[in-house]
Amino acid sequence: MLASMEMKSEGLPLPKPDATGDELFRLGLLYSTGQGGAPLDYVSAHMLFNLAAMRGSVEAKVYRKELADEMASDEVAEAQRQARQWLAQG
Repeated sequence: MLASMEMKSEGLPLPKPDATGDELFRLGLLYSTGQGGAPLDYVSAHMLFNLAAMRGSVEAKVYRKELADEMASDEVAEAQRQARQWLAQG
């Protein structure tokens, strides 16, 4: 797993506050595809792509937009709320 990831009690990786845009992007890819032990979870993927984009990942902006087009508006809102919560905890 990525160096700057820590594991939740359920065994799912959570990014640490110092995760880079590239690390956040790669983790978002896992959630958007359900690979690498991550569940298929578009809300988490969108949250991670959003955070990655904020940290300079151009690819994450593209993936976030494509994913948002496939999601319901309440799911996008939840992903944004989770991103804000993660930033506040960091």
